[in-house]
Amino acid sequence: MLPWFENGNFPLYLAPMAGVTDVVFRTICKELGADVVVTEFVSAEGIMQRDEYTRKYTEFNEEQRPLGIQIFGADGKRMGEAAKKIIDWKQPDFIDINFGCPVNKVVSKNGGSSLLKDCPLLASVASGIHEAVGEQVPVTAKIRIGWDQESINAPEVCKTLEESGMQAISIHGRTRSQGYRGEADWDVIQSCTGAVNVPIVGNGDIATGADVKLRKETTDVNGVMIGRAAMQNPWVFKEAKHYLETGEELPPIAIEERWKLITRHCALAIQSTRYGGQEKHTIMAMRARLMAYCKGFPGAKPLRSRLCQVSSLAEVEDLAAEHLSGKLAPLEIN
Repeated sequence: MLPWFENGNFPLYLAPMAGVTDVVFRTICKELGADVVVTEFVSAEGIMQRDEYTRKYTEFNEEQRPLGIQIFGADGKRMGEAAKKIIDWKQPDFIDINFGCPVNKVVSKNGGSSLLKDCPLLASVASGIHEAVGEQVPVTAKIRIGWDQESINAPEVCKTLEESGMQAISIHGRTRSQGYRGEADWDVIQSCTGAVNVPIVGNGDIATGADVKLRKETTDVNGVMIGRAAMQNPWVFKEAKHYLETGEELPPIAIEERWKLITRHCALAIQSTRYGGQEKHTIMAMRARLMAYCKGFPGAKPLRSRLCQVSSLAEVEDLAAEHLSGKLAPLEIN
């Protein structure tokens, strides 16, 4: 069994999210209580053909362990070679295979959740990576419960993945056709826990400590994975652990502390190699992230209009000071 599941541990995973779970955000979530983190998915073909460009998506620091690097593709042999290259660069704690991404540009290349429609191909991908990696690191997988409501097949897929050497499986409780609409189906996730003997990590609609406690007590999952809720509130891991231990909710995070984290995130992002240290490019790329962080803040409408225009750390810091003063001015349009 993977060590983070041993002795009855119930790990909280940070879900892999493209454009979100970069080295900086993983660092922040780890500091705030995430037990296991996973990188943004990276194309196996990208690793094979443009490794210097792609390598930045696999960067991590030692403090983030246990950490998995997630890859996607549809050729088990090539993906196995890509996994070995990743391990040669810097050995992660596990390789994770993306069988759940619903995005068209991934699905159109027969990657992500499209493999849920082709279990023989899914098995060849999983076993190909497992055989290539051997005993170097464990291999895990992330899936959705099916392609659409008429083809929910997660229990069967889990059996196939276990037979193909996967040592844990994370399951998002929605179909590919749902995207992120509707509610996650935890009954299907629960059915998967009885279908296999490897750990199952449940994912979907986990936003509070009470959500974590509910799934821990009413299902047989071995851990939970938190995704979109962490984008707005990375403190969710700390809050969940406190709730599990005490049954009590922590006080809401003060707006001042939230702004402090936001500006720190921006500063760390500028220092990272993700955007080559280019401040303007970095801050512009982070605008959507800033919008997520500030969701629910007072004065949201003028704040959003201002966030859409920031292009430097100084502007973010000035905006924070202005917002905290209660004197946020609307955007001036010339």
